[in-house]
Amino acid sequence: MKKILSSLFLAVALLTFSEAVQAQDRYVSSKTHIKFFSTTPVEDIEANNYATVSTIVPSTGDVVFSVPIQSFEFEKAMMQEHFNNEHFLESSVYPKSKFKATILNLDEIDFTKNGEYQAEIQGQMTIKDKTNSVKEWGTITVEDQSLTVNAVFDLVLADYGITFADSEMVATKIGKSVEITVIAEYNSK
Repeated sequence: MKKILSSLFLAVALLTFSEAVQAQDRYVSSKTHIKFFSTTPVEDIEANNYATVSTIVPSTGDVVFSVPIQSFEFEKAMMQEHFNNEHFLESSVYPKSKFKATILNLDEIDFTKNGEYQAEIQGQMTIKDKTNSVKEWGTITVEDQSLTVNAVFDLVLADYGITFADSEMVATKIGKSVEITVIAEYNSK
């Protein structure tokens, strides 16, 4: 009887430990804020997207962001219309942008210890039908069972086939590069 109870206890302990390890297998964010900002002498343009989803796998350093283009919200409806039309992001043809990357300095980040860590990531950013290599820095804040990622970087629009040859007026209202701010809150899954 004692042997059966010991075996049962061991099985329950292993199952519990296994579930705890699996729970830390990846972090998922459905609370991601991406801000697009451009400044020119004519006006500042800002758009916010709260519908982006993202995952981080601590064991491999894999990072993925999926950004629904039509979810960017602008102060002015006309800006949103121009952003989504065929002369800019063509969101009816290319509904999502993607970023697939790897944390390069993974050995410097302890996902089990509260703290703030600098993370260097490198991967492929796809916007419309153009994919480019991106290498940037961000901050990962670990707090208990959650992560917060912050990053700010510039994106050159022409690198993704976004040009203004057809409309000189639009070219004066938006910069050739835009500032992207990412704030993502992750929970372990």
